[in-house]
Amino acid sequence: MKPLFYVAAALLLSASPGCSLLVNPLPKLWFYTYGTGTPNGKDSLLSPASFLELRPDGSYTRDFGAFEYGTWIKKDNQLILTSHDHSKSTFPLNMPSPGEMQLTLAAGYTVNFESKAIPSMKQKNDPFSLPNNRWRIRATHKESDTEIRQRLFNHCQFWEYYFRWAMDKELNSVDVRSTPTPIKIYGNGFALKPTEDLPPEWVSFFYDADDCRKASEMIKEIFQHKTIAWAQTDSKYKMFLAAFQQLENYLR
Repeated sequence: MKPLFYVAAALLLSASPGCSLLVNPLPKLWFYTYGTGTPNGKDSLLSPASFLELRPDGSYTRDFGAFEYGTWIKKDNQLILTSHDHSKSTFPLNMPSPGEMQLTLAAGYTVNFESKAIPSMKQKNDPFSLPNNRWRIRATHKESDTEIRQRLFNHCQFWEYYFRWAMDKELNSVDVRSTPTPIKIYGNGFALKPTEDLPPEWVSFFYDADDCRKASEMIKEIFQHKTIAWAQTDSKYKMFLAAFQQLENYLR
């Protein structure tokens, strides 16, 4: 029995905090639920759509009012995020239960998160991965029509995989109101939001107001001159998944 014990001990000791689901409950998709205390500045931008995805391979994505991606580690009772631009954020960490996480974002301000399983180990199928969230990365230059169209295409990909995730995991409901989008999703269809109703976060993704206007015009053109065939199904998830796939095709 002694060799087996040594093997088991070696596995536990060699497993890094960011790589093992067996010894670490952190690799999950975490959604903001509520905060305690007074937020400072950008921390007030947290909403029900704010997420932190900690993947087992040590990579992460998050949107706490601005999208970010990079690598993560847990050290002692701290979660350390190192973004793609090498900036580091260290948050005191507490886990009251395996499905609940608390992070202290600033002095006197603690936020709670609830977990869900990571939608897919394949990033291309994960609505919260970098490949499906490039639309959230703010433009650093005035974009061409092709670049704006690609941003919209990527945004529709997010929604496609979002509804696929909800369907595959048999979720009872999902939030479609908090995610910044120019598309208003109803129970039986969707529509383009008027300029005055566009979420400020969505507008901020574009280099200027003119590029944002062009994006709305591209969607408006599709809604006015193309046909979205709504799937005859009792599943709202299937219905919207198919609708966003059609939008992607029109944006190609």
